[in-house]
Amino acid sequence: MIVMEKEDAVTEGAVNHPAAEKEVNERILNNESVKSKVSSQKNLGSTPDESQEANAVNALVDEQGKKISADNSSDVKSQVDTNNEPEKENSLGESTSSSSHANKNEISQVLTPGEPKSLNTGQERSEAEMSGLSGKKTDCVKVDLKSLAETNKNLEEVAYEEEAEPVFDGTEEPGMGVTRSLSARSVHCDSEAQGSVWPEKAVALTNFVRSKSTVAVGTVLRRLSGKSDDGQDATAEEDKSKCNEKNAVASQEREMQTVSQKTAERTGWNPLSLIGILRDDTGNKLVEKEVSPEAVSPIAMKGRIILYTRLGCQESREARRFLHWKRLRYVEVNIDVYPSRKLELEKIAGDSVVPRVFFNEVLIGGWSELKSLDESGKLSEKIEYVVDEVPSFEAPLPPLSGEDDLSSSGSIDELALIVKKMKQAIALKDRFYKLRRFTNCFLGSEAVDFLSEDQYLEREEAVEFGRKLASNLFFQHVLDENVFEDGNHLYRFLDDDPFVSQCQNIPRGLTEVKPKPIIEISSRLRFLSHAIFEAYASEDGRHVDYRSIHGSEEFARYLRITEELQRVNFNDMPREEKLAFFINLYNMMAIHAILVWGHPSGPMERRKLFGEFKYVIGGCTYSLSAIQNGILRNNQRPPYNLIKPFGVKDKRLKVALPYSEPLIHFALVNGMRSGPALRCYSPGNIDKELVEAAHDFLRFGGLIVDLSTKVAYVTKILRWFSVDFGKNEVEVLKHAANYLESSVSQALLELLANSLLKVVYQPFDWGLNN
Repeated sequence: MIVMEKEDAVTEGAVNHPAAEKEVNERILNNESVKSKVSSQKNLGSTPDESQEANAVNALVDEQGKKISADNSSDVKSQVDTNNEPEKENSLGESTSSSSHANKNEISQVLTPGEPKSLNTGQERSEAEMSGLSGKKTDCVKVDLKSLAETNKNLEEVAYEEEAEPVFDGTEEPGMGVTRSLSARSVHCDSEAQGSVWPEKAVALTNFVRSKSTVAVGTVLRRLSGKSDDGQDATAEEDKSKCNEKNAVASQEREMQTVSQKTAERTGWNPLSLIGILRDDTGNKLVEKEVSPEAVSPIAMKGRIILYTRLGCQESREARRFLHWKRLRYVEVNIDVYPSRKLELEKIAGDSVVPRVFFNEVLIGGWSELKSLDESGKLSEKIEYVVDEVPSFEAPLPPLSGEDDLSSSGSIDELALIVKKMKQAIALKDRFYKLRRFTNCFLGSEAVDFLSEDQYLEREEAVEFGRKLASNLFFQHVLDENVFEDGNHLYRFLDDDPFVSQCQNIPRGLTEVKPKPIIEISSRLRFLSHAIFEAYASEDGRHVDYRSIHGSEEFARYLRITEELQRVNFNDMPREEKLAFFINLYNMMAIHAILVWGHPSGPMERRKLFGEFKYVIGGCTYSLSAIQNGILRNNQRPPYNLIKPFGVKDKRLKVALPYSEPLIHFALVNGMRSGPALRCYSPGNIDKELVEAAHDFLRFGGLIVDLSTKVAYVTKILRWFSVDFGKNEVEVLKHAANYLESSVSQALLELLANSLLKVVYQPFDWGLNN
């Protein structure tokens, strides 16, 4: 009984001492007797008798309690006494004085007035209570040992898992990540008051990790001591602090919602919207009325409307807008995307002038003819005709699948033919390597045997030929330990990789055409993106017709282009080409993700969309988050995350841009309403186009300065990615002022200089920009 009382005192005191906690856990889990017992059970495939295991666990816990009891009081005293030592600077730039104060506060939170009472009255407990406590402790540790044994037993069967990528899903962690001013807080431009952003973040991250670690370790030790979590004062204090945090966040959200009415509203065509907003010439909202679904849905028709257009044609834009206004569904044929249709148009219309509108086989004419028919009232007769009559064989056809598509063209890749035979000849099996199970693998010796026989090569020559195949990304080592070697090394074909096979641009079967240069693929992707944005997005780029994109031949062609990316080479790709390529790919990839997985309704869905929807590019997998934070931001941490997207040995790190590009945040469109406008970017004018995108986004709602109240309403994008724009909030706003109107920019800089500006961050609308 005396031993058990000592165990309680030691355990409860160890809650306040992180070093003691860590020592207890490590001694129990790393004890050789426990390891041997678990190992023996793993080899035998059975579990010991419960009574014997309980006795062993009790003896182990008693032994650890005796060892710690003598040092516990001195350890706790030494921790508290660190407050009296001189200040020393630690690796994060903090002083030991502030760290010790934080530790003292944690001790006061965990060791509540109820704790000493339990320590002093431990001897008064009955023997029955102590035996029950011992039983609880035994059961808890016994479960931990069983789970440890199961983990060790299953370690050999665990498949290789890719490390989860850090993703920002819009959830803001209080006291972590961005530590600058919140809504309705004055901005001070004093550099000493602001300080460096890194020490602030370091302190916030340290406090966050320390608080979470204290709670986790304390919970484990309370369970070991037989106490329930709900009966402790520390837990009550913890719940109270969490409740206060939630109330603070809720109050901030309410404050943001009250000022969201002042955010500038943007006009634009929205074919799927159920709310119509009328405005006067000055842009002020006059009337907001509900519109029934029948009023915006297209008219059902038996016939077919064909609209011939070309890129950059203003009259083609007017014709699109007119047909949408009349609620007439049409099929667009862009003669720049489909060059063979230019000859067809010349044959049936006499020339290749666009736009040209056909109702079935009847030529209506261009934009001017449409207006004339509508003004005279004769257009309604034509509409009745196309609604009631099916198209004849003489009517123009919609674009056919694969029409004028260069994706499948090119010379035959002889190496691909060899690999195709190799996949049929070598048996792919699940194999174990370094306590991991790898699926669909083959040995290097098996590949060398096949290549020696198929290509009539010596063994050394076959190894060199295998390295050539591996460098062309047909297969790779399961752990990237080497390129290709003879022997018992494990390799896997690219499309057999469990993570690559889940990517959305993997073709069915092996592509037998030689990979095209990345510059050529980027050019075709840019051209097709331009055509899709012009045909299926509003003129201001704020709204996208996802339904029409999904059924278009242009989008099907885009999917075929993305299949060519799996074995491309990024070597010697200029910065401008890489920047334009990844921005255009990100925007199209986001559209693809929404069409396949739907619009995310909350943080968990957004985390999945941004982190798990992937393409394979150059043999590596890329998510939306990896492209934004890993490539375009030079491997910067996403907001409110502790790790970077790419590790030191990650091959994707070589593809990342040499430095972070702050203006990409005004160009990347993830399908949300508060995001920037959708547009296409070219490598020749990428910097100029990014500046124009920043102008458009910040001047039309991204940054609103109310001079009368001296308040700036700022998009949360500048808060989340503030590290890309400046060291503190003042530098961020000064950076953003460069893209405002000159008068507004000057007024903003004056308010910043006089420390008179208040900053309110606008609520971010995660709704779909359809």
